[in-house]
Amino acid sequence: VQLQASGGGLVQAGGSLRLSCSASGSIYSINAMSWYRQAPGKQRELVAAITSSRSTHIANSVKGRFTISRNNMDNGKNTVYLQMNKLEPDDTALYYCAAAPRAKGLALRQTEYSYWGQGTQVTVSS
Repeated sequence: VQLQASGGGLVQAGGSLRLSCSASGSIYSINAMSWYRQAPGKQRELVAAITSSRSTHIANSVKGRFTISRNNMDNGKNTVYLQMNKLEPDDTALYYCAAAPRAKGLALRQTEYSYWGQGTQVTVSS
């Protein structure tokens, strides 16, 4: 499985960005996908997760500002999106998408994810 993330960039506080991550490869369907982020000097943290049936989990730190959605096997790819609104400087981080093809339900632990994208940088200026 290959994961390709895009959509990061530089934005002012209060602005919006939409991240996209396309998963392609030999696995026909991927149950759990998620977005993680890692700021300099901090541990990687879960931002949002979603299943193929579109059950979702949003971290408390971004609840009400970020939403996660996905397309299942659109043109042969599973694609997950992270819509980020009302961005704050503390949202500055490298954002990674991850896939857990055989997870049962939502996958909320990093160890459940077998595949990771390369990361896309989000920088929010004050």
